[in-house]
Amino acid sequence: MTAWGTELDPAAVLQEYPRPQLVRDSYLNLNGYWEYAVTPASREQAPEEWDGQILVPFSPEAPLSGVSRQLRPEEALWYRRGVSLPEGFAGERVLLHFGAVDSSCTVTVNGVPVGGHEGGYLPFALDITGALDGSAEEQEIIVRVRDVSDTGYHSRGKQKLDRGGIWYTAQSGIWQTVWLESVPGTSIGRLALVPQLDAVTVTVLVDDARAAGGDGGDGAPGADGAAPADDAAPGHVPGAGTSPGSLDGGSYGPGRTADLTAEITVSSAGQTVAHAAVGPGVPLRIPIPDPHLWTPEDPFLYDVEVRLLAGGREIDRVQSYTGLRTFGMGPDAAGRQRLLLNGRPYFHAGLLDQGYWPDGLYTAPSDGALASDIDRARGLGFTMLRKHIKIEPLRWYYHCDRLGILVWQDLVNGGTTYRHSVVTAPVVGGTHRRDDAYLAFGRDDEAGRAEFLAELQGTVELLQNTVSLAVWVPFNEGWGQFDANAVAGKLRTLDPTRSIDHASGWHDQGGGDLKSVHVYFHPFRLRKSWLRGGRAVVLSEYGGYSLRIPGHTFNTKEFGYRSFRTRKALQRAYRRLHARQIEPAVARGLAATVYTQLTDVEDEVNGLLTYDRAVLKIDAGALRETNARLIRAAGG
Repeated sequence: MTAWGTELDPAAVLQEYPRPQLVRDSYLNLNGYWEYAVTPASREQAPEEWDGQILVPFSPEAPLSGVSRQLRPEEALWYRRGVSLPEGFAGERVLLHFGAVDSSCTVTVNGVPVGGHEGGYLPFALDITGALDGSAEEQEIIVRVRDVSDTGYHSRGKQKLDRGGIWYTAQSGIWQTVWLESVPGTSIGRLALVPQLDAVTVTVLVDDARAAGGDGGDGAPGADGAAPADDAAPGHVPGAGTSPGSLDGGSYGPGRTADLTAEITVSSAGQTVAHAAVGPGVPLRIPIPDPHLWTPEDPFLYDVEVRLLAGGREIDRVQSYTGLRTFGMGPDAAGRQRLLLNGRPYFHAGLLDQGYWPDGLYTAPSDGALASDIDRARGLGFTMLRKHIKIEPLRWYYHCDRLGILVWQDLVNGGTTYRHSVVTAPVVGGTHRRDDAYLAFGRDDEAGRAEFLAELQGTVELLQNTVSLAVWVPFNEGWGQFDANAVAGKLRTLDPTRSIDHASGWHDQGGGDLKSVHVYFHPFRLRKSWLRGGRAVVLSEYGGYSLRIPGHTFNTKEFGYRSFRTRKALQRAYRRLHARQIEPAVARGLAATVYTQLTDVEDEVNGLLTYDRAVLKIDAGALRETNARLIRAAGG
């Protein structure tokens, strides 16, 4: 258990606003105790009897949920709670938001089906206006969840029903904040913010319920939450979640919103620095005078306010933020390919960050816990976190933006059973393979490949405004890998502003911007042929030195790539590794490093921090000194 888990107040769980770059003055948090039941998957109707209470948003497998039960593929998980809408809360439309539900769900409100979602890592919103009962004291929400985990092809990350080693406890159900929001019939659905060094390009995407065929007729709901008389069937909200779509598609865009204007104000410390107006769906470049650039050392952010006007009258308003920075690739003074920040070489001294917690599994016990991991890494001299095979709640990225640390974002792997010869053997020199051999990579199912590509697009749309996100990593060590060059091309089309590590570890197909290697079992040597390839060379996983700290472990098992018995021995080996192997390679052109890892995770005791975040295994000064030497070796 972490300190944050011990101090958790069930009446005030993760109350912070969950969407920091699209903040609206309407928010009703639904975290807390819900009823739950587990039934056979064949059951389609809500149960008459419930098994007990579950603390949302913790998965039933997580200790903090109060359930501690593994959901099986042949089972369904049900949630129920009543919600009293505050007087005056319900406007023209009421949206029910889920940060993430693992992995598929359907939702009813007052017995009316309002929609559902497939995929366990992306947020979604459902328009429930037409299902609200204005005469009822409470609105009943029921959620039905299925999760086949690693028995299917769906994205699952490092979850495994038969956990152990590098594979962790499978978790299921609601694992991010659930909340309600009231919005006008025509509202701001999404912002696209693309910073440069002296400007920011803004695209305002509008969600028009009437154009989408949803609710929003002339009759608005009253203060008691009653729906308009001409409401349509509830359903998924275009622009409010991450459904794939072009910037001018769906229910928003210039074609249907000729009478609308978006007024954009960029400010700093309450003082306006730029102001502009534009039609919805039209990208607008807004110059910023005397620009203050964002860096990890100086993570300066500008406030952004957007007002949506219809015929000159304000109908919606949101708050956001951005930071002025650019990423790229280019040579240093010696001609070696480096990663660039704001046009200059910048060394990425990184940590592998799994985002697991002993008490909450995928869900951090508090917002302070989320921020603490980032702050600890920064304080140890690291400049980057590689978010490994997981998409975090949006507040994690907000903390990276405001505290100042770069992010490498993995996409979440799926696919069927992985073959040892594909995903494990290359670590000790096995064959690297072409990734169009779909069966070998667990990607023989066309539907699974299509689902991954749709989730890739959804992930880019979700995180594109993140100031700190520098590198996309679509595949790791062959897990569910397929057509990596084509996938990198799709990523480049969706987001040409960031670098791409198309195949981290092995099964390099020659694409992307990075030659990406993992080294655990033999000394690292920077090959001259890698430096001649035109891509920057990165050591995207290495180290993994393990040390058990009694009283701070998940169980009695120990997984790591080299084991030590004392903190002194671990620290000596860590410093020797970097002085003899990593630092000379950086001086010769190695552009980034990702040490394994930030914290212990279950059997893995190879973190710098214990799983409960209570003990730092290597002296903080030694870690800061090592990172400073790497940065100096890179010319920083």
